[in-house]
Amino acid sequence: MVFNTPIFFVFFVVFLLIYGLLLVQKRPRLYFILVASLVFYGAWNYRFIPLLVGSSVIDYYLALAIAGAATVQRKKIYLALSVAMNLGVLGLFKYADFALESAASFLALFGIEATLPTLSWVLPVGISFYTFQSMSYTIDVYRGDMQPRRGLVHFTSALAFFPQLVAGPILRARQILPQFHELPVPTWEGARHGFLLFTSGIVKKTFADLLAAPAAVLFDAGGPVSLIEAWTGVLAFAGQIYGDFAGYTDMAIGAALIIGFRIPRNFNLPYFAVSPVDFWRRWHISLSTWLRDYLYISLGGRNQRLRNVMITMLLGGLWHGAAWTFVAWGFFHGIVITATHWLGSLRLFAGFAGSGSRVITTLKWAMTFYLVLVGWVLFRAHSIESAAGIVANLHTFSGLPEASVVDLRVAAVTVVALIYMHFQDWFVIARGERFEQKPWLFWPMLVLLQAICLLVGAPSSEFIYFQF
Repeated sequence: MVFNTPIFFVFFVVFLLIYGLLLVQKRPRLYFILVASLVFYGAWNYRFIPLLVGSSVIDYYLALAIAGAATVQRKKIYLALSVAMNLGVLGLFKYADFALESAASFLALFGIEATLPTLSWVLPVGISFYTFQSMSYTIDVYRGDMQPRRGLVHFTSALAFFPQLVAGPILRARQILPQFHELPVPTWEGARHGFLLFTSGIVKKTFADLLAAPAAVLFDAGGPVSLIEAWTGVLAFAGQIYGDFAGYTDMAIGAALIIGFRIPRNFNLPYFAVSPVDFWRRWHISLSTWLRDYLYISLGGRNQRLRNVMITMLLGGLWHGAAWTFVAWGFFHGIVITATHWLGSLRLFAGFAGSGSRVITTLKWAMTFYLVLVGWVLFRAHSIESAAGIVANLHTFSGLPEASVVDLRVAAVTVVALIYMHFQDWFVIARGERFEQKPWLFWPMLVLLQAICLLVGAPSSEFIYFQF
């Protein structure tokens, strides 16, 4: 069940009518959220519902055991069980085949032909998101950042909450669990802003689907492309990945807000970043802060920064998928983040890093955006060799096919789409509340935008992050 499909609209309207109008008591509403969330998840593959519920049950009781343990050693044992269970499940479904295939390739380097059996298991949708979310609960209880809350149904409902279940954001228990104990009542203001966010997400998703074609010309065609086509393809994928994922999270946050639940923002104009560090403060905020709080800081933070940044970014890259291209993408970002910190510590660059000059800020933005684009090549390419060839193509000015008028038009449309998506986000953040106060303009505009998206978009096109 995809957000931008008629079946989800029917599902969501029926849910709102029952939840908001027919159910009054908290207990029935709580159970209804849980049942609706499991139905939503089961629409993908009902066989994985026990895995989702089982993870929540185990971590719920392990959190209680951690809080009630008499010794620190016993607390550590219960925490280790939680981490081992979550990472073990994630490893089996997501990384087992990758590890076996990599081992076979490594042995082949020494002339050993090994045919290792693979599991070929279907990847449960959303597993990377809900395992991190569930695991953060037991870690927070172990650290004393929150007390365990009684109520297995509350915890399972929070973990399975359908707006953000399959592709995030990755919520901390302290962000969402108290809301399930309070069960906020939907408000007109929340529903109005939620509808604005949901529409914003549909528009971005539509742009993302349209940008998939020029990105595929570069990454999937396999033949030679012109310099314009190469840069257009990279820019198109930058727009596609942003519009797709930020569009999903806008719709998730909007749907939750219509119901009455508040989910923190997951993107903050990431392509306006003026450094690689700034980019990761704006891109997939829930993942970057999760990695910072539960991995980077646990490793020692700024003590041995190079090592800790590299480990964090390598694992962050691997989180996205079981492929060496994702590892290379994480390694690349680890290098540029470390270089940013190192250059910022040098007296020669101190003034540059802290300058408020528009010229220097623009230069920092251009350098950051260029590095992000190079990183997206690694993220999207089918192999590291292919990525290296594409990066080389971006900087080759001879021996390539000439660009046609159509290529130039596609490049222009791609740039306009990128700019529009960020302008739309800025408008929602800076002018959204004022816009909502003009119902004569607000509702017709949003209905028109959704109608246009249904006409020119690709309804039922799955979101990229479902595979993660």
